[in-house]
Amino acid sequence: MTSLLIIVVLVLLGIAIWQLTKIFDLTQVGTGNANDGDSEVANDKDNNVNGYVMFAFLGFIYVFTLYSLLKWGHLVLGTPASEHGPEYDNLMAISMGLIFFVQTVTQFLLHYFAFKYRGKQGKVAFYFADNDKLEFIWTIIPVIVLAGLILYGLYAWTNIMFIDEEKEDTIFVEVYAKQFSWEVRYAGEDNVLGKANVRYIEGVNTLGVDMSDPNAQDDITSTELHLPKGKQVVFKFRSQDVLHSAYFPHFRAQMNVVPGMVTEFAFTPTITTEEMRQDPKIMKKVANINEIRSKKSADLVADGKTALDPYNFDYLLLCNKICGMSHYNMQMKVVVEDDADFKKWLSGKETLAAAVKKSKEEAAAAAAEPAIEAAPAKPADSAAATKPDSTMVAQVIKK
Repeated sequence: MTSLLIIVVLVLLGIAIWQLTKIFDLTQVGTGNANDGDSEVANDKDNNVNGYVMFAFLGFIYVFTLYSLLKWGHLVLGTPASEHGPEYDNLMAISMGLIFFVQTVTQFLLHYFAFKYRGKQGKVAFYFADNDKLEFIWTIIPVIVLAGLILYGLYAWTNIMFIDEEKEDTIFVEVYAKQFSWEVRYAGEDNVLGKANVRYIEGVNTLGVDMSDPNAQDDITSTELHLPKGKQVVFKFRSQDVLHSAYFPHFRAQMNVVPGMVTEFAFTPTITTEEMRQDPKIMKKVANINEIRSKKSADLVADGKTALDPYNFDYLLLCNKICGMSHYNMQMKVVVEDDADFKKWLSGKETLAAAVKKSKEEAAAAAAEPAIEAAPAKPADSAAATKPDSTMVAQVIKK
């Protein structure tokens, strides 16, 4: 690291010296012959060269853009797995299409005019103060385009962020963030999450649920997020320590997780994990990843290390805020399944109240064990043997 800093300092020092020499040369402009080959004043040849270089750079921009689309275009997420996902992708596609169109046109005009109106010996630029028609055109067109895009974006945003908590079959899930892992809590049969606060964190109650709250008695915790297909899921987000961001890439959903407050988001999953694994785009990505892992495994085995396991697609919940040293590894598996499978999985989970009760009973039993061992029960005959005999006492007194 020190060597890298030294190199950076030396490079910056060299740039500074070079800039100082350029400034010195500029101060000498006008002291020599303008037609001199060492003059800093551009001539027709310099302007022509710069004009053609501008066109070459324009070609590089277009070629590299097309190459990027062909080379890395397959890395996009692909099929959205939530109800609002298609609308989100449509808004993104419109925005990117407009950006691409405007960038193509404006970059061409910029480089074309830089060449066409390059400096020439004896040619003077025409100057006019204003042109109302041009001002109107290049003002009204962006206003109309941006207004339409913003209005459509607000419409899409309102639909995505609207949460109907009274909707039938809605389930409520709390997502709890902490450095560097996730935990979830499901509302039980009452479909109401119990109150929680970090002050209540103790033992197995790692989410700080208020166990005196009646609504918390049937809450269920898990380190794996299961979601039912076709049902609205309302997420309540909390953070134990720093700012996190719950990011569900395939569901097109993200929400900041802020310490000291509860944020929320809702979406309806539309594609199960097994169905997404059969998606052609996902299958192609998995095959590509496994090809890379296979090559890496060959190198590991050659070095006497363990080969990598084959990759299998899973939905993931990621953290999209740089929250610390292990931020990159803060993720949780998300399983989308049919409603029947989801209910079966949930019914097999222990409630938090039962887990807390069991933990307290085990702690009490563990605390009682040493006391029992320290005072073992004495046999009956032993007690009798230690009891003083009355005859013996009488003899002692007589003596």
